[in-house]
Amino acid sequence: MPSEPCLIPTRSELVRPLVVERHRLVPPRTLLSGPPAGKFNCSSRIEEVSDSMPEKKTLERAREDQREGKAPTTQAGEFVREEIEHVREGKHGARSAKQAIAIGLSKARRAGVKLPPPKKGRASERTRAQAKRDSARSSGRPASPKRSRAVKSALKREGRQAASRSALSRQARESARARGQGSRTAGQA
Repeated sequence: MPSEPCLIPTRSELVRPLVVERHRLVPPRTLLSGPPAGKFNCSSRIEEVSDSMPEKKTLERAREDQREGKAPTTQAGEFVREEIEHVREGKHGARSAKQAIAIGLSKARRAGVKLPPPKKGRASERTRAQAKRDSARSSGRPASPKRSRAVKSALKREGRQAASRSALSRQARESARARGQGSRTAGQA
C-alpha cells in the first residue's frame, strides 16, 4: 500500500489562493501553523530519523552470530556491511572506506556488541574515548535529534566512492599490511 503524500506545504503552495489537499480545495496553511496533528505522513522524514538506528535484519544477523558463539568482530561485521550498503544505496556518503567502517563499528558498539576499544597506540586517544562512550551508550539514551540531523547532512555531502570495490580492496590491503605478515598467513601457520 503506497504511503500518503507529504502534506507539509511548500513555499509555492503558500502563495496560491487554494491548495489541493486530500482531494479538496482548501486555503493554504501559514508557515507558522504547520501541518495539522496526525494528518501527514512524510516518509522521507521518518527514514531520516530512523536511519541512525541499525536495521532489524542487521540486529537479527548479529544476534544469530552471537548465539553461534562467533567473535564480537564478526558480529560487528554485520553493522559494517549495513553501513557500506547505505553508502552504495546513496542514503549518505563517506569520506573514505575507513570512515564507513568506523561508523559501522560505532553502531555495533551502541547496539550492544561487546567490541573492545582499539588498543593504545593503534588509534588516537580521541577515537579510543569515543569507542568507550559508544560501548557505554549501548544501554543509555539515543543521540539528540539535532545531532543526528547534523551528522546525517554532513555525511550526505560526502562522496559514494568510499564503498566502491576498489576502495574497500585498498583498505583491506592497507589494514593487512599494517597487521604484519604473521596475521596475513594465519591459515598457513
